Amino acid sequence: MTETKSLAGKTLIMSGGSRGIGLEIAKRAAADGANITLIAKTDKPHPKLPGTIHTAAAELEAAGGKVLPFVGDVRIDESVADAVQQTIEQFGGVDLVVNNASAIDLSPTDALPMKKYDLMQDINCRGSFLLSKLCIPALRESAAAGRNPHILTLSPPLNLDPKWAGSSLGYTIAKYGMSLTTLGLAEELKSDGIGVNSLWPRTTIATAAVKNLLGGEEMVATSRTPDIYADAAYLVLTAPSTETTGNFFIDDDVLAAHGITDLDKYRVVPGDGPLTTDLFL
Repeated sequence: MTETKSLAGKTLIMSGGSRGIGLEIAKRAAADGANITLIAKTDKPHPKLPGTIHTAAAELEAAGGKVLPFVGDVRIDESVADAVQQTIEQFGGVDLVVNNASAIDLSPTDALPMKKYDLMQDINCRGSFLLSKLCIPALRESAAAGRNPHILTLSPPLNLDPKWAGSSLGYTIAKYGMSLTTLGLAEELKSDGIGVNSLWPRTTIATAAVKNLLGGEEMVATSRTPDIYADAAYLVLTAPSTETTGNFFIDDDVLAAHGITDLDKYRVVPGDGPLTTDLFL
């Protein structure tokens, strides 16, 4: 995987991105001077979570990007179609799609409300399928123009070890649905020269979801920062799309392939204590 030129002048559309990993990935693109559309629901501040689509847009512009903040819902077909159309009208096309939006609930099957199951399916799996699908015509144009188009989905390798499905079946189905989208679209779009890949972290990442839903401050302390995910995503998105497709990348493997092996700067707490391995690995 050899790195190509920067993302300057490229147009990236992302689901979610008002905080956490998505925002860091978008900031890395903005630093190059990319155009960025964020499709996010967070119009007003959330009582427990930092950031709105508007604070995110301000950060991206400060980093050097041009931003279309689209207040929308990845579960609603018309909303996503409108976001894609506005992106094409404002920036002239779409080169990069990042399926970042995701809902999580690790409850066992008997304790998982179907409303929560549907939410995870609709945002994670269906949302990734929908945004990717609606961007295919623009991505084909990007490929024909030699602009190195990519779809990057934040989902895990398809690991059929029963322990993952057996411990949080609803969430596993939703995340593996995202990964199947990568597997299928990589094959479907190979002849178009569109790179389609998934990226997942080796360790837990210090985000609001990890703090509020998974392991609290204790897990945050044994996590890496979102920067490692963003740096790895950047390397995938700048790799040649014709050669880099159908992969389930792990963040530190991507960095290692580029000679980056000192990962201390990505630790929340400096030192050499054990880190928490992420789900599905």
